[in-house]
Amino acid sequence: MSNQQRWAEELSLLKTILDKTDLEVVKKWGIDIYTLNGKNIVGFLGFKHHFALWFYNGVFLKDKYKVLVSADGEKTKAMRQWRFKSIDEINEKKILEYVKEACKNAENGIELKPEKFRPVAIPKLFADSLNKDKALKTAFEKLTPGKQKEYNVYIDDAKQDATKLKRIEKCAALILQGMGLNDKYK
Repeated sequence: MSNQQRWAEELSLLKTILDKTDLEVVKKWGIDIYTLNGKNIVGFLGFKHHFALWFYNGVFLKDKYKVLVSADGEKTKAMRQWRFKSIDEINEKKILEYVKEACKNAENGIELKPEKFRPVAIPKLFADSLNKDKALKTAFEKLTPGKQKEYNVYIDDAKQDATKLKRIEKCAALILQGMGLNDKYK
């Protein structure tokens, strides 16, 4: 049973509540995201041990009911989750308060600005491979800086040279297709 099936009734109730807002529903990453003027406001999803609403710029919410948590500790800067373990924990009035505040913040331009992009050095083994294969080097240079960074970090994160070489081999096909490392998830 998938997480969405496990929490079907609960997720349906969250959808019913969010559908009462004036937010536009768009599909992103294969799920419904509620937006305002093109800005992501809130979404919901089922997980193994809980289901959750998440607010894209939840870090700026007052959180008067103390229900929001950072989804992934240090990595997550702006997004905050409101986790539930049962349908009984869902409170429409409180949820709509949080959504209203999130919309007001979005209208006022309150959001966490992305950090300035910092390029990552090309790992030596990868640079050697690029220098040996002109087509690969050309294809890599055509990628956006963000996609180049994904590859550099992925390859450099391997501890052993043998693993780095396997990763380079795996990535070469994607690079030659003009794809980023994580494009298949988008």
